[in-house]
Amino acid sequence: EVQLVESGGGLVQPGGSLRLSCVASGFTFSSYSMTWVRQAPGKGLEWVSYINSGGGTTKYADSVKGRFTISRDNAKNTLYLQLNSLKTEDTAMYYCVQGASKYGARGQGTQVTVSS
Repeated sequence: EVQLVESGGGLVQPGGSLRLSCVASGFTFSSYSMTWVRQAPGKGLEWVSYINSGGGTTKYADSVKGRFTISRDNAKNTLYLQLNSLKTEDTAMYYCVQGASKYGARGQGTQVTVSS
């Protein structure tokens, strides 16, 4: 059974930083690309970032490019998302997703709230 457990969210002021983590189990993590998505209140799922299985290829939504960094540690079965220069519009529930589609298996999410 695929299990993905996100953590690291919280309340932060605009301009602040957070580091999200996602611990994976139940599948061979190192064989899968991974994706971060987010969902703001009242809105649909928004694709945020992608990383291939080896970590050598990354992609970002235009809205987060230059501010967020995706990475992974295959030895620890863990996916990361570094969030810098946070804006109020980044407020959302953040989910890690198995695979390249935003509709793959995902965890319970971690809430990021950006507010002064």
